[in-house]
Amino acid sequence: MSSRSSLGGRLYRGETSVDFIGKRRRWYGISGLLIIASIGALSIQGLHLGIEFKGGSSYIVTKAGVSVADAQSAVTSVGITGETIIQKIGSQKVRIQTGAVTSAQSNGIQDALASKLGVSVDSIDTQIVGPSWGKEITRKALYGLFGFLLVVMLYLAMAFEPKMAIAAIVAVIHDVFITVGIYALVGFDVTPATVIGFLTILGYSLYDTVVVFDKVRENTRTITATSKSTYSQAANLAVNQTLVRSFNTSLIALLPVASILFVGAGLLGAGTLKDLSLALFIGLATGTYSSIFIATPILAVLREREPAMQALAKRVGARSGASVVATQSSSIQGGATTAVKERRGPRNQPKRKGRK
Repeated sequence: MSSRSSLGGRLYRGETSVDFIGKRRRWYGISGLLIIASIGALSIQGLHLGIEFKGGSSYIVTKAGVSVADAQSAVTSVGITGETIIQKIGSQKVRIQTGAVTSAQSNGIQDALASKLGVSVDSIDTQIVGPSWGKEITRKALYGLFGFLLVVMLYLAMAFEPKMAIAAIVAVIHDVFITVGIYALVGFDVTPATVIGFLTILGYSLYDTVVVFDKVRENTRTITATSKSTYSQAANLAVNQTLVRSFNTSLIALLPVASILFVGAGLLGAGTLKDLSLALFIGLATGTYSSIFIATPILAVLREREPAMQALAKRVGARSGASVVATQSSSIQGGATTAVKERRGPRNQPKRKGRK
């Protein structure tokens, strides 16, 4: 614990530093690979939309020892030829999802499941969503997402500065894109709970980014007057100063989400928890990464293009060069003085003649 606190103190004072801004191309490359993988997953597999978005019917049968094969046989006997998804939930539940069906087909599926699996029709949890309802839910989800991004951009532009708002939104889009790609890769259904998870990770990603940007603003408030460091150097110091805090906060946030994902969804088989917790787990991790490795380097690049910051970089460079020359000159003078002292030996006193 003491070593971690001492490391945090050295990072905060600038005694130890990680060059996040200078190595930004490396972080961009990692994000680029993740985005390419997300594009590939979306192109090949696509998103598995839940029935809330595309419409359809869902049947959940609760019985010990129920099998996917028996449920598949029951649905096939009704003559349902469309896409059918059958999943085991825990050890006592099985969920059957079909496309849009008529009322007669839905009743036939329930009767077949009750007969094949040995349960009553009333015990089957049935949900039917029409295509128009699914389109309405999709439209509202998109409106909520774009409205959230617009409001956040306006707030950041007023609270901080427009370039910080741009960098923060780029980091948020980066987080959402990677999360959506992983969803497509693992094949989880996208449900309203998933959308709630997406909105939650947007808020967390922005929270972590705002914390870093607030420290950047504090470090760069009088940077042009002092001319001690460039904007990139001051921003890099701000990231190092908040690094330990971001790591600890993210770790504490990931622990309960991981327990929901692996215990609640994996062992208990709660489908809604799985949809929500996976989005949260991926989003929290990528949000922490983007606030440190993506948002701040983008902000530094945008600000370094300003004429004032370019002039500041020249002054800092000239001042650093003058300091190096002065140090070398002082070393040379010190060495020459030492050499003169070494050449000077003890003074030879004249010999006095003795008296006779």
